Amino acid sequence: MSHNIKIFAGQSSNEFAEKIAKKLNIPLGKVHFSIFSDGEEQVYFEESVRGDYVFIVQSTFSPISNLYELLLMIDAAYRASAYKIAAVIPYFGYARQDRKDKPRVAIAAKLVANMLHAVGVARVMTMDLHADQIQGFFDMPVDHLYASSIFIPYIKNLELENLAIAAPDMGGTKRANAYANYLNADLVICHKSRPRPNEISDMRIIGDVKDKNVIILDDIVDTAGTLTKAANLMFENGAKSVRAAITHPVLSGRAIEKINNSRLTELIVTDTIPINRPPYRKDEDRGNIESNKIKILPATDLFADIINKVVNNQSISSTFIL
Repeated sequence: MSHNIKIFAGQSSNEFAEKIAKKLNIPLGKVHFSIFSDGEEQVYFEESVRGDYVFIVQSTFSPISNLYELLLMIDAAYRASAYKIAAVIPYFGYARQDRKDKPRVAIAAKLVANMLHAVGVARVMTMDLHADQIQGFFDMPVDHLYASSIFIPYIKNLELENLAIAAPDMGGTKRANAYANYLNADLVICHKSRPRPNEISDMRIIGDVKDKNVIILDDIVDTAGTLTKAANLMFENGAKSVRAAITHPVLSGRAIEKINNSRLTELIVTDTIPINRPPYRKDEDRGNIESNKIKILPATDLFADIINKVVNNQSISSTFIL
């Protein structure tokens, strides 16, 4: 017995889901969102999902309502007798809280995994988790996609000579080393000391960037403080050009303004988070969010391809370059 495939979108990822549905040649499912006068949210599906394989697309960047909305949609599909429910989370928020880095803190990534399991998710699909081991937080299959299959063809088309791949910190060394080996490029590491989140006290470069075309790799660009400081420092050390390929463009506060004012040649990102999103907080001043330095590469074709393979019980490992 075959099951119909239906794709629904949360409000934060509607455009992303529409592109996936179009690629798969199926209509995007209809879901209604409403808010009571006190702010309480309600969702309901405007079509039957009984016996269907349901894919719910929603990135869980701030505000917290994006995550809660995803949970509500999953619960609604579960109670409407969906055959299976897959949470497609292009950007998995709270992944930076994957361990106890100080006493008396929550491990938020594990908490989110527990909540997804509790509401009836059969599998999770996401891309470039902050730490690979977060997959082990889930008691269900996790399809972990890699942006390397998006970034590497673009980097190759740039035809840059004397290429160097840079890790923005020690934690990103494994990812940067994989790219460097594949592209036959030098590896550079930025060593930084961070007294508190989103604040850097000191940074130095390990490796030679003189006359190199440098590409900095990372999974998240948030305030852009680390990125712009690294780019400026590399130019001071003789770099010919500095680009960055970063999967998830959180870009909070005046991050885009920092990028525009930096010596960064180009910031290459995917569309897992819409850059033209509203402010995360009412008091957040995003400034001018226009930038000719930011290149957005779509990840929707990759997600559509993996969804198709999952539904047809095909291997997904051959899809990825690294």
